[in-house]
Amino acid sequence: MFSLFLVVIGGGIGAGIRHLANIGAMRLVGPNYPWGTMVINIAGSFAMGLFIAILARRGGSNELRLFVATGIFGGFTTFSTFSLDFAALWERGATLPAFGYALASVVGAIIALFMGLWLARSLP
Repeated sequence: MFSLFLVVIGGGIGAGIRHLANIGAMRLVGPNYPWGTMVINIAGSFAMGLFIAILARRGGSNELRLFVATGIFGGFTTFSTFSLDFAALWERGATLPAFGYALASVVGAIIALFMGLWLARSLP
């Protein structure tokens, strides 16, 4: 139960930071392109890689990993987790599965979003 608490608190922090970053990006460059989301995904992936490498080197606790990686970075961007999963496959030498995962995840998510839009718009 404590693990869930860590993830929930961290997720709230990450989501709050994401919201502020999106507002800042819209004020800075306008709403015509999803700059905020793109920067968040890239920055979150960088931060995830940095954190996981430091955690592995220094032997950090599972609680810290749950709070920061799953919670904060997960709330900030789930793209960072996607990027970490891709990297794990790549580093295991599973190049084809890594690219299959990336392609299926991105294309599948976009198709699923359009299906959800279609379904919601089709309902009375």
